[in-house]
Amino acid sequence: MTSNASHSTPAQPVGMNSKYNRFLLLVAGLGGLLYGVDVGIIGGALPYLEATSGLNAGQLSIIVAAVLLGSVISTLFAGLLADWMGRRPLMMISGLTFVLSIPMIAVAHGYGPLFFGRLLQGISGGLIGVVVPLYLAECLPASNRGKGTAVFQWLLTLGIVSAALIGIYYSYRVETVTRISDAATVFAFKDQAWRRIFWVSLPPGVLFVLGSFFVAESPRWLFLRGRREKAMASLLRSRETEQAEIEMKEMERIAAAKASPRSGEAFKDSLLRRKYVIPFLLACIILFCNTATGINSIIGYNTAILLQSGLSDLHAHWGYVVFTIVNFLMTIVGMTLIDRKGRKFLFIVGTSGIIVSLVGVGLLFLGTEKLNQDCRDAVQAMVTPDQTVNLAFNPAEARHLLDNAGGKAGSIDSQRASLAVIYSYGDFTAATSFVRSDDPSAAPIRITRESAVPTNRVEAFFKNPFADLDAARTAPLKIDRALVGRVPDSHHGWLVAIGLYLFMSFYAIGPGVGVWLALSELMPTRIRSNGMSIALVINQLVSTTLAGIFLPVVSKYGYSFMFFLFAGFTVIYFIVAAFFLPETKGKTLEEIEQYFEGKRT
Repeated sequence: MTSNASHSTPAQPVGMNSKYNRFLLLVAGLGGLLYGVDVGIIGGALPYLEATSGLNAGQLSIIVAAVLLGSVISTLFAGLLADWMGRRPLMMISGLTFVLSIPMIAVAHGYGPLFFGRLLQGISGGLIGVVVPLYLAECLPASNRGKGTAVFQWLLTLGIVSAALIGIYYSYRVETVTRISDAATVFAFKDQAWRRIFWVSLPPGVLFVLGSFFVAESPRWLFLRGRREKAMASLLRSRETEQAEIEMKEMERIAAAKASPRSGEAFKDSLLRRKYVIPFLLACIILFCNTATGINSIIGYNTAILLQSGLSDLHAHWGYVVFTIVNFLMTIVGMTLIDRKGRKFLFIVGTSGIIVSLVGVGLLFLGTEKLNQDCRDAVQAMVTPDQTVNLAFNPAEARHLLDNAGGKAGSIDSQRASLAVIYSYGDFTAATSFVRSDDPSAAPIRITRESAVPTNRVEAFFKNPFADLDAARTAPLKIDRALVGRVPDSHHGWLVAIGLYLFMSFYAIGPGVGVWLALSELMPTRIRSNGMSIALVINQLVSTTLAGIFLPVVSKYGYSFMFFLFAGFTVIYFIVAAFFLPETKGKTLEEIEQYFEGKRT
């Protein structure tokens, strides 16, 4: 069966099949591009939004996190919606949601419109993350399914690269305006800069919506709804007649088997059967471990990581751009290998390289972080009667803190030192980002109640469901930790950057292109849409949790701890890929389903 399927669908289809497949991949790729823009666009806009919106730190954090919230909500229901209305209509709705979010954000004045606009972007991203890989898996021939689904990931990385380049472009523009203009002009330009960054992302959304009108519905969804003639017509748009007939017969045979009597009793296709439980658990573990490699945290905090590793501000920002380009280019390599070498092989190679890279970067940071000095008593003494701290961390202040900490003389150079503070008001804890003493443009560390204590009970529940919000509103400021560390030289910084580039390379060629395939191929047709939703919700919850704990953990234990933690999760990922994940290259979705039933072909 496998060999027939692979031979009956040529590697390069001819005629209308070839043109339609390219168009289908283009439309699906635009969905990936939107997903990448969802992930990356806020990074370039946030500095200017922060400078001009008048929002406090808590509100800005919620606006950043609103995408995650919207994504979790929509991912949870995306499978049900895809089954109810079909894959194609849901693609249109996801694109329209994104298109509507852009003007809502770009013309916003105030917290409410910004929050709801970002929430819509997250809802769009959650729907796209489920429905596009699902649609591709059900529409593409087995011989091209790996490469086709990888296009989604490839253009997702292009979206992240585009967002990074747009951010760099406006940072140079702002720098130029700052040199030649007065404060009012600079303020006005920054206000327009973040709005323009969002407007630039509108055209791909419009194209995705228009393209969704011209693709066919998923043949497997049509078949499950009893529309067999339309299902056959949909298959014929992307396959030659012989292959379409083979796949239609396989769908009919599986449907007949489910409806046939067994041992004199009606055969009940229980969801607790092996062919449903095992692939579902595998997909959930893979989605969990995929995020637990630290990919989203390393992307989101890449510039901060490179700054702390010893690179200058400009080099760190360019280092992030190179990081996104490496992701984009290595995804192309993964695309070319996924249908030649197979999914399992790339997962094993990718996770092996990730483990080595993460351990290497962790050891580089450990070498400098073991010299850190805790200066919490000195910072606690700076707390004012209104329970705030305003600390300009320059070389003189660094020397003052180190002298009061009683550390070893000369172990940390005050001219190149860093500081991160963990603090709390009652039950709510927060952490500052690392600030360097050799950065004259760095803003002073300002610790206020608003930066740690939520403004309402809903926000308080998500931050700490067991905290006493009323008590925190009057509790004194407590400095839990104030770590002064040594900033390494640029040579150390570039070694860390190379380690991160290796991490990104191995992720891109393995888990990056394979995770969407694993999600969509492993799930049997009956549970594919809802199973994908549940697995992606797990993925989003892990991502949200890691994003929430990253800065506090790094501030308390250092970057080395987080990199070693990520490496530990990746070891689990490697074991699952090497010993439990079957190879699905060249198999139809029905053949994969039979594999988990225990029938080997």
